[in-house]
Amino acid sequence: MKKVFSAGNVALALCLLITCAWTAWGVIEMFHEGWYAPFEWLFFLLPAGVCLALTLFALAWPRLGGYLLIAIGIGSYAWLLGMTALRFGPSLTAALRNLPVSGLLALIGVLFLREARQRKRTARPREPRWWRRNLPSLLAVGVPLLLGVSLALEPAHRVANRVDDGDYGARRIRGNGVDLTWASAGPGWQRGVTWNQIALYGLPPVGLEGKSSGRGECRGSVSAGCATADDMARYNICLFLSRDGSRLEETVQGFWRMPTTEEIVRSLVRHGENARCTWNGRTGKQPCGVTPDKETPLWNPRSPIIYLWSAEEADAGHAYYVTYNGAVYVAAKSVGMDSRGYRCVREAEDRGQRVGEQTPEIAHEAIPKAGNRRER
Repeated sequence: MKKVFSAGNVALALCLLITCAWTAWGVIEMFHEGWYAPFEWLFFLLPAGVCLALTLFALAWPRLGGYLLIAIGIGSYAWLLGMTALRFGPSLTAALRNLPVSGLLALIGVLFLREARQRKRTARPREPRWWRRNLPSLLAVGVPLLLGVSLALEPAHRVANRVDDGDYGARRIRGNGVDLTWASAGPGWQRGVTWNQIALYGLPPVGLEGKSSGRGECRGSVSAGCATADDMARYNICLFLSRDGSRLEETVQGFWRMPTTEEIVRSLVRHGENARCTWNGRTGKQPCGVTPDKETPLWNPRSPIIYLWSAEEADAGHAYYVTYNGAVYVAAKSVGMDSRGYRCVREAEDRGQRVGEQTPEIAHEAIPKAGNRRER
């Protein structure tokens, strides 16, 4: 029993716990957010890979590995405190909140140092069986690998069968209580902008620059300078989009607008059919007939965008956004991400869609699937 709970085994168990946690996060996120470009998803596996490399290093050289983990723990704690202090000022709450993660790394380092001293004091006979001799390393690699593969089975199948018809122009989506034309790729469908920038685009001087923080200070708990619902109605970027959706004008055109939360949710799709989702007025997963996915005509499966800003604010400092898989959340109006964007809409009765073309439609009936799937 004493051998089972030796310092080295306890350190290995803690390393496995951390590596498995990062593996689960990485696999979930690489299919949720990173599957839009070749090898982009590898980024999400880096934390688990670093944890695994540190574990194997410490198992092979416990003394060096122990000192390295202690240094990483102390260094990460100092870095987190510094970043928090720069952004929000010194905070005892932040110091206590960041302590467990960094402290755990330092604790594991201490355990590996103790294991190194025990190995030095106790001469152990060489284990003749290869697998038994390398069991800690096999566990360090095998357990996270099995976990990652098991978590990847369902999303890998789903992503491989996403519908992508290759048409990222203006699209009409009708049924489930909506009948809207969504803007084509371009200035009416962009990423990396804050809600403030979208809402204040038309406020002189017209444009996005200098408006990510609203009219002044709009960040953290300070919301006095954030854009408002009235700003969104008067100045939003979609109002300046040309009739054909190809450019932003200097004056209000009035053909397009930002969609509401309910409209985005009701327009979500899966395999060429409306997913029959409705917004229940609360954040989190929304009730749907079938779980929607990142597919045309609403989404570009090869784009980083997986969230769409809504025209609606949740409070003075936050606004709603919708995920491709049928969830509604809130985010600070001053925060922009490459994975979050907007897409302008107009009523489908307005036939000023792409000049000389009929707007593609999607309704409850399925779009013919022959030849419209691109395996990823």
